[in-house]
Amino acid sequence: MILIDPPQVPSRGRLWSHLASDTSYDELHAFAARLGIPERGFDRDHYDVPAEYYDDMVAAGAVPVRSRELVSRLVAAGLRRRKSGTP
Repeated sequence: MILIDPPQVPSRGRLWSHLASDTSYDELHAFAARLGIPERGFDRDHYDVPAEYYDDMVAAGAVPVRSRELVSRLVAAGLRRRKSGTP
């Protein structure tokens, strides 16, 4: 399932959401490609998506979840990739 959290991460003068899959990276990459999200937006286990695209992602089928749920579902699926040096 494709998941998206609320746009609440500030960076570069914008707010950002995280788009992820709790099924596979293949599912995530296919969804992102279909919606024109550039590959450079992929960060270890999710895509960073600007707030102005949030509604389009949900309309295309991404399920809104809270940030903690997104992370816990990635962990449960074995798809969470932490930054190197993070326990």
